[in-house]
Amino acid sequence: MQVGYQFEPVQKEEVTHSQLVRYAGASGDFNPIHTVVPFAEEAGLGGVIAHGMLVKGFVGQAIGKWFSVKDLLKFSSRFKAMTRPGERITVKGRVIGEQDDRWLCEAAAVNEAGEVKVQSFFEIRK
Repeated sequence: MQVGYQFEPVQKEEVTHSQLVRYAGASGDFNPIHTVVPFAEEAGLGGVIAHGMLVKGFVGQAIGKWFSVKDLLKFSSRFKAMTRPGERITVKGRVIGEQDDRWLCEAAAVNEAGEVKVQSFFEIRK
């Protein structure tokens, strides 16, 4: 691998409202902005939004496809934009640098329009 190497993109299925309800149950995050449409609309969001950690999980899943999880040394993310039911998320990633014993990488969860939802940085043992 070399700096600039791009990983195979990981395409996720369309985000659904029922997926958000299931994620709320699994994570214990029952904030109604994620599951109750009238509440989210009243909050000014125009409808429910996905949990940021769900979308970060998509990135984590992609990293697990690209590398062995035992080689993951660091993984951090910034939430950049809301994700809504109906969006299809693709996770793209690349090598951005290297140190003696590790690859420095970045990944982004983006929708069909190219809007970045989650920007992540991670380090992998060589």
